[in-house]
Amino acid sequence: MSRIPTGLQSRIMSAEQAAALITSGMTLGMSGFTLVGYPKAIPGALAASGHAKNLTLCTGASVGDDMDGVMARAGIISRRYSYQSNKSTRTLINEGSIGYIDMHLSHVPAFVNRQMGGIHIDAAVIECAAITENGLIPAASMGASDAFVRVADKVIVELNETIPLDIIGMHDVFEIGLPPNAKPIPIVHPLDRVGLNYIPCPPEKIAAIVVTQLKDKSPAFTEPNEISRVIGGHIIDFLKSEVSAGRLPQNLLPLQSGVGSVANAVLQAFADSGFRGLTMYTETFQDSALDLLDQGVVLGATTCAVSFSEAAQERFYGNLAAYREKLVLRSQELSNNPELIRRLGLVSMNTPIEVDIYGNVNSTHVAGSAVMNGIGGSGDFTRNASLNIFATESVGKKGAISCIVPMASHVDHTEHDTQIIVTEQGVADLRWKTPLERAELLIENCSHPDYRPMLRSYLEQAKKTAKSQHTPHDLSQALSWHQRFLETGSMK
Repeated sequence: MSRIPTGLQSRIMSAEQAAALITSGMTLGMSGFTLVGYPKAIPGALAASGHAKNLTLCTGASVGDDMDGVMARAGIISRRYSYQSNKSTRTLINEGSIGYIDMHLSHVPAFVNRQMGGIHIDAAVIECAAITENGLIPAASMGASDAFVRVADKVIVELNETIPLDIIGMHDVFEIGLPPNAKPIPIVHPLDRVGLNYIPCPPEKIAAIVVTQLKDKSPAFTEPNEISRVIGGHIIDFLKSEVSAGRLPQNLLPLQSGVGSVANAVLQAFADSGFRGLTMYTETFQDSALDLLDQGVVLGATTCAVSFSEAAQERFYGNLAAYREKLVLRSQELSNNPELIRRLGLVSMNTPIEVDIYGNVNSTHVAGSAVMNGIGGSGDFTRNASLNIFATESVGKKGAISCIVPMASHVDHTEHDTQIIVTEQGVADLRWKTPLERAELLIENCSHPDYRPMLRSYLEQAKKTAKSQHTPHDLSQALSWHQRFLETGSMK
């Protein structure tokens, strides 16, 4: 099939010509999710010309440096929604040069659709594999593209000819609608398909088409080390104990996994776990998940994006026709939807920056002030999953930082939401535990031996000085570990 209908051939233009349609002060909704499916030519043209300034950039999640980085370094972005992982963007955010609004990923399309708080998308810039008479065939990610296209005044398409047309049929686009008339989502199994395989878009709304052959940048995954393998083993042992106790079925519940090297390593542990017939309902499908699919450990998955190394990306695109039956690409409004997460009963696995002794989790900030990436989908899944697990190494920066601290310097997931904490030291099951019982478990089971005496000492001091014994803290010392790290480079 042709990638562009005959009636739209006249809209084909250069990236520079398309970029000229964007003017200062606009709010742009750009496709992309975890370095996949984002426009690459138009951001570069915008950065090079510099004609459009004070732009608000909204994406589904993180995108590549050839979009986020080049626009940030060009100084044309003034506000950024909702999740990012780019070094240049992060630096400018923490310097105060870019205003950053970190949001739960399920909220982004919901806020855009309702134009909550007055946000309006002036132009949607979407990477696609093809355009049909009815709409757009997205790339290998959905993100919030459907919402951006739905509400934008105009749509600019980057049509990427490197994406095989076998991707057609992998997407499932379902419009929920707006309250008070929002529709229930008729999904009861991760592989249910309930919508369209394209994003509806009237032809007259498409202002420009830029044809490219620019490939996504692949994330770099580090090979699992002994510590991450131990963490993965702890999680597998814990899940098996839940099965033995009758709290989980033999094939568990649909799995959700966050992004990054630790999450990738944890999924690898399932390969030799003995678990079979698994499914996934997640926002990102990584290398280890693709391996599990090929091995038959995982039968199929819903995801918002596929985020692969270069080798895995070649394997995926080379076998799209086969994977199309096993993978469903949905927008983040569905992949991260609380209604579906609770109905399907997920086992959610994510990575924290730090956890305090009462189980409050910091996923986003270093030393309370400097943002790393953002909360992403971890909040959507943590609060609504049947079982949530946070897994991390017990120390960072070669032991200079303890990941178990007296008080979290920033809280994204409160003690009311967190259930299971895992480090290479062991597992803390916080369910049905009082705050003091949680503290004992986290200190004894999860903290590193180098920091364990310090944590015990802090807890005893807190009991002596706190007016209340429900959740005792010594407020004069609660954040002293972070202060010491800022002053000396170590929490010790």
